[in-house]
Amino acid sequence: MRIGLMADSHDHLPRIEHAVDLFNHHQVELVIHAGDFVAPFALPPLERLQCEWVGVFGNNDGERVGLERRSQGRIRPGPHRMELDSKRLTVIHILEELDRDREQADVIIFGHTHKAEIRQEGNILLINPGETYGWLHGRATVAVLDLPTLKVELMDL
Repeated sequence: MRIGLMADSHDHLPRIEHAVDLFNHHQVELVIHAGDFVAPFALPPLERLQCEWVGVFGNNDGERVGLERRSQGRIRPGPHRMELDSKRLTVIHILEELDRDREQADVIIFGHTHKAEIRQEGNILLINPGETYGWLHGRATVAVLDLPTLKVELMDL
């Protein structure tokens, strides 16, 4: 299973659209957004995904009721935990809000720092796909996770 990862899109419609095109091209089976959509008008491009998507709220998601309604419940408070292909995934916007010593996960996906990061901590793979909108650090990125192998490919938009 290939999973598209994104975070910190901050209403940047052209970059969200580009990310959707990239995920569709790479035939991902699920897209996970690690927060900071910001407003409901940023969600329509995600409707073009050829797969399901889920996300968590970030600290800049001011219109939570509208985001939850527009996403039909796909966006929820973090941490969001799921099991896919025998792998336990945890999605949260701010990594520091998670007690990593107690977390039972194989993969933790997060955002907030706007810096792409892939690192191993013990048995846990931590992935920040970076900022989709690319303004803060000048690099717009997303990632694709191959779940069986836990290989991550960072991609520039």
